[in-house]
Amino acid sequence: MTETISRLKEALGESNVLFNEPMSAHTTFRIGGNADIFVTPQGAESVCKAVEIAKESGLPYYIMGNGSNLLVKDKGFRGIIIQIYKGLSHIEVKDDIIVAGAGTLLSAAARKALEASLTGMECLSGIPGTVGGAVCMNAGAYGGEIKDVAISSKVLVNGAVETIDNKASEFGYRTSRIMREHMIVLEASFGLEKGDRDEIRNKMQELAHQRNTKQPVELPSAGSTFKRPEGYFAGKLIDDSGLRGCSVGRAQVSPKHCGFIVNNGGATAGEVLELIDHVRKTVYDRFGVMLEPEVRIIGE
Repeated sequence: MTETISRLKEALGESNVLFNEPMSAHTTFRIGGNADIFVTPQGAESVCKAVEIAKESGLPYYIMGNGSNLLVKDKGFRGIIIQIYKGLSHIEVKDDIIVAGAGTLLSAAARKALEASLTGMECLSGIPGTVGGAVCMNAGAYGGEIKDVAISSKVLVNGAVETIDNKASEFGYRTSRIMREHMIVLEASFGLEKGDRDEIRNKMQELAHQRNTKQPVELPSAGSTFKRPEGYFAGKLIDDSGLRGCSVGRAQVSPKHCGFIVNNGGATAGEVLELIDHVRKTVYDRFGVMLEPEVRIIGE
């Protein structure tokens, strides 16, 4: 591992390679043990180099964005975490197209669209993740999804950088070919339409108000904990199962929105996982529907 750390520092710069790094500092859940090695590439070439070194080292590695959809277990991650975030956060407007680096916050891309009077990203403006993560999982909210505006993505696959278009991305509900084939998004392009800036702003403000009043944004979480089962709403199933406010330690089914599990301060990953299991079993016993976690779970 010492040799791997030395190679990463040489390729990425010493300040971009951390050892024994607490993942609670890098997830919106504010939960997680330490990662053996935590790297923050500053550009697409650095991402490619970090992945190359990780593969050659034989160590497990995981690609993350800003940690808004991630739960790291309490004993941490044995291997290399590669965070694609601020080092790839460029945004460019080309006529009615937004081009954004994978580390760009989706909310920042939506604000750039607003500035350019481009409509199409309003429903995505409150999603807390990065462009890369959003494209990978076809993130969506309020009736819209990434697939509705994505033109193409620049991805790292099998050591080569390729561009794949919307159709080839095979977007589905909270999935894509990019996710299934473990491609790494480096940049994405979104096709929008010219619109009225005031109307775009009003729509974004309206959706932000809905989010802030109906979701537990004041507490650490990883967003919606479960995927929406076909024909149902996860939050309603959980509520109708009598689980509103149900807690395990400091982890709780949010009384404000049952689709969220929140960290009430000092929750452990173990408590969150125990609560997830309890919710899934209870809902299945009551309604015969097995909820699938939307949050990504890694570590040991």
